[in-house]
Amino acid sequence: MNIVLTGGTGFIGQALCALLLHGGHRVSILTRNAEQDFHRHGMSASPVPWNGRDPGPWEQVLEGADAIINLAGASIADARWTDSRKQLITDSRILTTRLLVGALSRYSYKPTTLISASGIGYYGASDDRRLDEGAARGHGFLADLCRAWETEALRASDFGARVVLLRTGMVLERDGGALPKMLLPFRLFAGGPIRPGNQWVSWIHRRDHIGLIQWALTTATVSGPINAVAPEPVMMKTFCEILGRVVHRPSWLPVPEFALNVLLGELGTLMTTGQRVIPAKALAGGYAFHYPTLEPALHAILIGTTRQGTGEEDS
Repeated sequence: MNIVLTGGTGFIGQALCALLLHGGHRVSILTRNAEQDFHRHGMSASPVPWNGRDPGPWEQVLEGADAIINLAGASIADARWTDSRKQLITDSRILTTRLLVGALSRYSYKPTTLISASGIGYYGASDDRRLDEGAARGHGFLADLCRAWETEALRASDFGARVVLLRTGMVLERDGGALPKMLLPFRLFAGGPIRPGNQWVSWIHRRDHIGLIQWALTTATVSGPINAVAPEPVMMKTFCEILGRVVHRPSWLPVPEFALNVLLGELGTLMTTGQRVIPAKALAGGYAFHYPTLEPALHAILIGTTRQGTGEEDS
C-alpha cells in the first residue's frame, strides 16, 4: 500500500513506520523536519515537508495514496496546562486534521482510508463502568478536544473515505510515553500509587497499538471509533504493585492528589482520574492481542521476557 503518515517521528509513529516499511508498504511522512534520517531497517520512508498549517506542494503526495494515518499532535502530558499550552494541544490536532481532510477535496484519486488518532479522554473521568466504543462522551478539556478532533476526521467520509478513530489509552514502552516517568521513583525505591489508587488505568503495549493500526488498515469492515487499549485495564494501585514486582522494588509511597495538583495543575487530573475502557470492537473483529494482561507486558518491556503461556518468545 501507499501510505501517508503524520506524526511519523514520534513515540508511536517511528515504530509504526518501521513496521509498515518492513511489511513492504510505501510510506511518505509529512514532517516539519525533512532533513531527519528516515531510514528504517535498511528501508527508507520518504519525507515530505509541511508545516501542518498551510496548503502547499505536500498535498500532491495524497494523489493516488491508499491511506492516511494521522498521528500528529503536541504531547498532552509534557507541560502544565496553561491556556497557551491547551491552545497548542488543540491546534496541533484540530488544524492539522482539518488541513489533511480539506486537501482531499482537491484530488480525483483520494485515499480510501483515514486512520486518525484520538484518545480515551473522550469518555471523561468515570467510575467502575466498563466503557466500550458506544459509551457516551464525558466532560472536560480532553473530552471536548477528542470530540472536536474526531469531528474533523469524520469529514473525510464526505469524500468517500473509511474513517477509523483510534481512542488511545496509556501506551507502554521503555523509550517514551508515561512508563519511564512512572518508573523513575521505583528505581529510587520511592515508588507507589498515585492517590486515590482506585482510578482505572487503561493501557496498551506499543506493539499492540501499532498492531491495531495495521489491523484497521487492512480490515475494510472496521470504521468509526476503536478503543486502542488492552482487554484488561487495572486500578492504579494494582498497576504500581505489578510495576514494583517486575522491577523488584517496593510500591509503598503513595503520591497524594494535592501534590499533583500543585505541581501540574489541571494536567494532574490525567493521573488522578481514569476510565475502565474495553476494546470491544477489536475483540469482536478478531484482533489477537500480544499482551492482553499487564504483567507479561511489563516483563517484555523492562526485563525482556514474557511469562509462560502468553505465546511470546523471549526478546
